[in-house]
Amino acid sequence: MSRRIFLRDYEVVASIGIHEFERQNPQRIIIDVALEIAEDASPGNGQDRIETVLDYDFLRERIRSIVGDRHFNLQETLCAEILEVCLTPDEVLGARVSTRKPDVYPDCDSVGVEMEVRKETADL
Repeated sequence: MSRRIFLRDYEVVASIGIHEFERQNPQRIIIDVALEIAEDASPGNGQDRIETVLDYDFLRERIRSIVGDRHFNLQETLCAEILEVCLTPDEVLGARVSTRKPDVYPDCDSVGVEMEVRKETADL
């Protein structure tokens, strides 16, 4: 069995960018996260209780904390920090994170970056 949990189109306001006008004006960032969960991680065992699964509330809380703490020059840096947080729970085997700025160019939906990593089985 393969299982993923995800957070899609999570909108935050962040201090991000290399230009002076970006440093003075926070921007909308849209974040997508997908986590692959280990097959042997309990899928709830029919108990229907949050304690038996990986609660994805931690993603929202940790991402909001990361974004609120400082200025990021690059989306790559922000994306990498979110990815690192995603890999902290033991039951997570891999993660994919993307960040995008929807308000940069008038002729496209958004610009962004996506990163994906899988834990080595020796680390589990």
